[in-house]
Amino acid sequence: MSQAQPTIEKIHSLRKKQETALKSLTLIGYLEGTSFLLLLFIAMPLKYMMDIPEGVKYIGMAHGVLFIVYIVVLVGTAIKVKIPRWAIPAGVLGSLLPFGPFIFDHLLKKNLQKSVSKEA
Repeated sequence: MSQAQPTIEKIHSLRKKQETALKSLTLIGYLEGTSFLLLLFIAMPLKYMMDIPEGVKYIGMAHGVLFIVYIVVLVGTAIKVKIPRWAIPAGVLGSLLPFGPFIFDHLLKKNLQKSVSKEA
């Protein structure tokens, strides 16, 4: 039995899945990063300076859920896209720092673009 050769449709569909995974990572990363900034710069000052704790409660809960989703999507993207080894620890570290997900997204896309250019 001979093994079937990959067709153009299969290759295109694989690239489409990779592209979709990267877009999902970007979207979740931006949402997670924004929720962290809202928590740090709006909700926490409201709580500790004006004694309004509701912001921390709701934004903190949303940020926690988005953080978990971000980590899951990061690992899923790493499997589908075959991102560099440094990307998973950098993505996790980036999610713990203010503005980290935005910087990580930029660096990852720059690195992936460079690797695609080398292959072509």
